[in-house]
Amino acid sequence: MAAHELKVPAVGESITEVTIGEWLIPEGGSVRKDEPVVVIETDKVTVELPAPADGTVTRIQRKKGEVAKVGDVVGLFEAGAVAAKPSKNGADTTAKAAKAVPVEATPAKAAVAAEARVMPAAARALHDAGLAAGDVAATGPGGRLLKEDVQRATETRTAPATSSTTAASAAPAKRAGGAREEEVVPMTPLRKRIAQRLVEAQNTAALLTTFNEIDMSAAMALRKEHQDAFVAKHKIKLGFMSFFVKAAVDALKLVPQVNAEVRGDAVVFKNYCDIGVAVGGGKGLVVPILRNAETMGFAEIEKAIADFATRAQAGKLGLEELQGGTFTISNGGIYGSLLSTPIVNPPQSGILGLHAIQERPIALNGQVVIRPMMYVALTYDHRLVDGREAVTFLKRIKECLENPARMLIEV
Repeated sequence: MAAHELKVPAVGESITEVTIGEWLIPEGGSVRKDEPVVVIETDKVTVELPAPADGTVTRIQRKKGEVAKVGDVVGLFEAGAVAAKPSKNGADTTAKAAKAVPVEATPAKAAVAAEARVMPAAARALHDAGLAAGDVAATGPGGRLLKEDVQRATETRTAPATSSTTAASAAPAKRAGGAREEEVVPMTPLRKRIAQRLVEAQNTAALLTTFNEIDMSAAMALRKEHQDAFVAKHKIKLGFMSFFVKAAVDALKLVPQVNAEVRGDAVVFKNYCDIGVAVGGGKGLVVPILRNAETMGFAEIEKAIADFATRAQAGKLGLEELQGGTFTISNGGIYGSLLSTPIVNPPQSGILGLHAIQERPIALNGQVVIRPMMYVALTYDHRLVDGREAVTFLKRIKECLENPARMLIEV
């Protein structure tokens, strides 16, 4: 039998440290080639380290929550074995596995679970639920652990599962006579990185925000008029985000300073528009990039954003999809935000914040009318972008949305 070291893979040229996530296969657990063994978390993406061959995880050297560098050995693997082998602390592992077996599971089922082939969808479900493979009874063909098995175990649990990292979390503190509780939860790598980037932006850039409001009547009418034809041709709905991406491209061409960056003592102007679109992921907000958005049509934009959103929820976005970007659009309106001041993502020089569409009375041609209005905000780096340029940029966004016929819709 051949022994292998499970090493942290390279996950991006700018990433040297990762955090160990959930071990999907416990010590002594068998796994097939290319099935996921352990989750590797970075500040941008989550990846799974696959088994190099059929075999057994003989030792876990880095536990969940520990930090490791690219190339570090996080565990040992023995190829060729198909049955679980006791690890160095096998007695403890067995005891824990037995304790984790659901009450309704028989010893035979527990054994099957421990030896189950974990399907990729089930591995992701285990990670999201905070469970180990040994916690769930496998019902799939050939002892396979299915996503449905994990979902069933999650639904029937009456108490939270205890993971190997409970030592990293403080037990809720209770005081007699009151329901005052506290829970200490370590920050995820993604949340740590977000915090670092936000502080970096505040400390290095001269940030200022300007506002405007848009009458969305024309855009809403045009969208409604062409929706059926658009769906019939492109098999996806026409949303408002594609309108704003196209408007942003137009505005960036008009005011190129917003698409530039400060690099040392120089200003770098970009002749392309790589627009980041903020989407909610399973572990927080991520910003995948629409590369060369100036070349994309409405349908391409809508399909790309829908794909980003789906894969962000599943943690399947690639690192290269989150790097770079010359400008960002963040839509807080989908969460109900009426007004906000978004923070620039360095080294970018601008970010457009979209907000909820709300019917409000406005003065139009000397009369008070009710119109669907949206506040928009542009936060910009004042080192590079002057107030006149920022106002001009946001005014162009307003013009594009209030007169959307100037933007070609693919129907």
